[in-house]
Amino acid sequence: MQPAPAVFRFAPSPNGELHLGHAYSVLVNHRMAREAGGEFLLRIEDIDQARCTREYERQIEDDLTFLGVDWDVAPRRQSEHFADYAAALEALADAELIYPGFMSRGEIRAFAQRYEDDEGTRWPRDPDGAPLYPALDRDLSSRQRERKMRDGERFAWRLDTAKAVAMLGTLTFAETGLAPEAGGGEVVAKPLEWGDVVLGRMETPTSYHLSVVVDDAVQGVTHVVRGRDLFPATSIHRLLQALLGLPVPRYHHHELILGPDGRKLSKSAGDTAIRALREAGLGAEDIRRMVGLPAAPPAGSLSRESSARG
Repeated sequence: MQPAPAVFRFAPSPNGELHLGHAYSVLVNHRMAREAGGEFLLRIEDIDQARCTREYERQIEDDLTFLGVDWDVAPRRQSEHFADYAAALEALADAELIYPGFMSRGEIRAFAQRYEDDEGTRWPRDPDGAPLYPALDRDLSSRQRERKMRDGERFAWRLDTAKAVAMLGTLTFAETGLAPEAGGGEVVAKPLEWGDVVLGRMETPTSYHLSVVVDDAVQGVTHVVRGRDLFPATSIHRLLQALLGLPVPRYHHHELILGPDGRKLSKSAGDTAIRALREAGLGAEDIRRMVGLPAAPPAGSLSRESSARG
């Protein structure tokens, strides 16, 4: 029996144009997939309906084609699969592992500031630098929660991370990108560093953390290749995989393309888009050189056991 093919994916959000950081990530990802004789998938992470547009989605596909990147099946669009995420959220609710958190981001920041002013010590932050959720409403009674929800108070479904960790114990995942001194090898997950993360909202039955692990399982993804800025988030993803009984991919977190000021590139900061570089007359090989990659191999020179299925 032939072993199942390796499955890789690139999962951009269509809320802006791709920049050089995306170009590096997708080119590394695509080459690894083809050298492994595996499948390469394109996923459109568009759960944020307020910011994501089909125009940006079309631009993403056009830019990837320009770079010489192809994918093996039609892209999965997250906005078409809310039922999958709602089912996962319901499973966590049935296990009493989520609760409605009623504090807004502004209220969380204000709470952390008051704590720091009163106590003279820093309120804990997550790996991205945001204050951890105070979880003051984690211990509300069912009646109190229902009253708040009935009164229309806005809330987000949050994971009771400490309860989940106590249930499962130590979890690990395989990291092939970062060197051992940077966190590579067999990595012990540290989900408690994130506190009680958001898994769903009133208007959307999911969040990035929940949808990404559900999608990877549904699509049979075996290898996740992405920037090292997402390495800490893998701890939460590993916890959710264990809670939901989902398979665990191998992870490969690569270095980032940085701007002249040393920060990572960002859509919101208006960093140079691939489209703009194309309009300036640069070709795909020029972009490969700009991100430090060798010239593309001749067509057909990469091993590929799976055929394109459109």
